[in-house]
Amino acid sequence: MSAGVGVAGNQTVLESPAARRWRRDRWFFSGMAVLAAAVIFAGFSRTYYLRGVFGRPELSPLLHVHGALFSSWIVLLVAQATLVAARRTDLHRRLGVAGGALAVAMTVMALVVSIDGARRGAALPGTDVLVFLAVPLATVIVFPALVGSALLLRRQPDAHKRLMLIATTELLSAGVGRLPGITSALGFFGFTDLFVVALWAYDFLTRGRVHPAALWGGLFLIASQVLRLAISGTDAWLRFATWITG
Repeated sequence: MSAGVGVAGNQTVLESPAARRWRRDRWFFSGMAVLAAAVIFAGFSRTYYLRGVFGRPELSPLLHVHGALFSSWIVLLVAQATLVAARRTDLHRRLGVAGGALAVAMTVMALVVSIDGARRGAALPGTDVLVFLAVPLATVIVFPALVGSALLLRRQPDAHKRLMLIATTELLSAGVGRLPGITSALGFFGFTDLFVVALWAYDFLTRGRVHPAALWGGLFLIASQVLRLAISGTDAWLRFATWITG
């Protein structure tokens, strides 16, 4: 593969294939982080970020903590992508430690809020509460599994950033489910998975193949969604859901 050519002043500058890939990755992953933030803001604007404007009732302290933690993750994702783009990998690594601790706190909070939501009757319109509980409760497994894999592969930047993006994609379904026109679990899973499809397409177009971390991480996420829908109406799941919310 030949090096790219650029011009700086009167000098011709050769851009290596690695430099071109880094530049493409910088724009793609930074853009995906900003897009994820936009989806979360749009989904939760009426019920959380701008609830005062829309006249929504005050939230419980539990939901405030939940919202603060998950919002912090999205802010951290954008910040980490920006630091990599600015070549401040030293700060990126330091923030990564805080990110690991944040992921643990989010996982615990996801469990608590999922059960609390079921007890309050929170579900998609027309969906049984105990059936729907399979959707958010699975986050307690899927999100830490993806984040943990990303942290284990932190010395492999290409794998690390792809798994972090897919881990964040798991969180997006909550925001997507609150967008106008999204009325079913199948619908918000499908919309959310466009992030995975975009990552696969980017890899294929720039690398000629999908990176293994993107492929297997994405398939793991999608398989978990299919499994949630498959088990959510079974007698075994309903018994479990009744027990955990009782």
